[in-house]
Amino acid sequence: MFKHSVEPLRWSETPITFDRRDHWIHLPRPGAYPLVVSPVVSHVRLAKVLVDGGSALNIIFASTLQSMGYDMTSLVPSDQAFYDIIPGAGSTPVGRATLPVTFGTRDNYRTKYVNFEVAEFETSYHAILGRPSLTMFMAIPNHTYLLLKMPAPKGVLSVYVDLQTSYTCEAKNIKLSDTLE
Repeated sequence: MFKHSVEPLRWSETPITFDRRDHWIHLPRPGAYPLVVSPVVSHVRLAKVLVDGGSALNIIFASTLQSMGYDMTSLVPSDQAFYDIIPGAGSTPVGRATLPVTFGTRDNYRTKYVNFEVAEFETSYHAILGRPSLTMFMAIPNHTYLLLKMPAPKGVLSVYVDLQTSYTCEAKNIKLSDTLE
């Protein structure tokens, strides 16, 4: 049997908790809204990024990259198929892009380089951050409070959802799925 020394993960000493201070004054139907955040990706603030802890991939949409002025010829080939984003359909990405993703403010922020699969289809989101991103940032999503927390240099960084954006994205996705059926 091999013995390995266990190195503590960076940021593991930072406790992250949720309590009444995180609670919304009024949140109609808790749990009904997606966790939609607005990180800075390659120097562009993306207002509609879904946090999906059930996804094993990080996805950015080709239309998002094009609107950011990204050179699509620099995509790395990818054969990572994904399913269940569009009901009943699978998709193969057009490539892969590694982009810096930043959460926070000038005073307290975290940046990581995230590998995104690039999808050609449309949703109401600019991108989807899955488990790989949550792991990289050591971020904890809380769908009850519509809040994402992660350790940062000056304490815990709290990333709040804009409830109107979350509602609008959900409504648009329902419409999109109705048209696909």
